[in-house]
Amino acid sequence: MARMHTRRKGQAASNRPSTPEVPEWFDKDAKWVEDKVVELAKAGNTPSMIGTILRDQYGVPLVKVITGKRITKIVEENDLQRQVPEDLRNLIAKAQRIRRHLEENRKDFVAKRGLQLIESKVHRLSKYYRRVRVLPADWKYSPEQAAVLLR
Repeated sequence: MARMHTRRKGQAASNRPSTPEVPEWFDKDAKWVEDKVVELAKAGNTPSMIGTILRDQYGVPLVKVITGKRITKIVEENDLQRQVPEDLRNLIAKAQRIRRHLEENRKDFVAKRGLQLIESKVHRLSKYYRRVRVLPADWKYSPEQAAVLLR
């Protein structure tokens, strides 16, 4: 897939397991995986970080194949989700970093343009999340309150 604001192609990513079935070498059950997901979520990890930790440290190929539920669903069932979705939160954090940079480097016009592009992505994504009712209908992004949202 191509990038949104440039004429380049996207980055390559790692490949998922080829078959959507539990491998015969995997010896843990679904209850163990769910407990580990809850434990990692309580430690403050994001869903993508939980998946990476499970893959790298515990050899879990795919949580959805083993448990029948996605990591975000398991986190929601245990009331451990954050108020702002992870992808939106990462974009807001990136915008905050660029704003901090622009306070010191006011003449950095490339960074100003980058901030505009990032904030347009924030607005577009928040509009989607309001439409699918992940965020409240009156939720609004403002740079002044972004630090509060990132907690």
